[in-house]
Amino acid sequence: MTIRIVLVEDHPIYRDGVRTGLAAISEFEVVGECGDATSARDVVRRAAPDVVLMDLDLGGESGIDLTRELSAGDGAPAVLVLTMDDSDAALVECLRAGARGYLMKGVDLDELADAIRQVADGEAVLGPGVARRILHGLAPPPEVVQRPDRHLTTREREILEQMAQGWGNAQIATTLFLSPKTVRNYVSLILGKLQASSRGDAVVRARQWGYGDPATEGR
Repeated sequence: MTIRIVLVEDHPIYRDGVRTGLAAISEFEVVGECGDATSARDVVRRAAPDVVLMDLDLGGESGIDLTRELSAGDGAPAVLVLTMDDSDAALVECLRAGARGYLMKGVDLDELADAIRQVADGEAVLGPGVARRILHGLAPPPEVVQRPDRHLTTREREILEQMAQGWGNAQIATTLFLSPKTVRNYVSLILGKLQASSRGDAVVRARQWGYGDPATEGR
């Protein structure tokens, strides 16, 4: 399976280096690149990538705001932040905005490639230095750690609600007028975002949060 990637990076030399490195990996296809937020919107819309590799410093506009915009809605690409900003505030805001990964520039190509594969598969990725900061005292707001369902799209919440009610993929597909394959893809994304080990694990967590309960429907 080919993973389609868009690079959003305002430093042309660094962007060229990343593109060259990724282009050498057969499963990756760099389908677009740009250096500012305005161009990024157009490139992402036209290229329909699986992953957007995002710098946070885009001159006149914040990469965090762009991450929030690109991560919204059904079928949104996975945003993997690649930045020099090692502040806790930037990390938390990116997670809140819907980023699936946060890496520091300086990671080697193998680490970057693994992170791209993981976020494309619906998983969450934090670079080693970022993970160490969390383990040694960074305390993101409760909704980032305890309620990862806040990062689900409207469609993903709808499907999680039906999963919590005990519906199978075929029933969900029929009800939402989707193909079974599309539902399977959504379920995989949901498991990744919730960091759930299985469908059953996701359902247990969802019920703890009030999914599947008619009294909380439409949360």
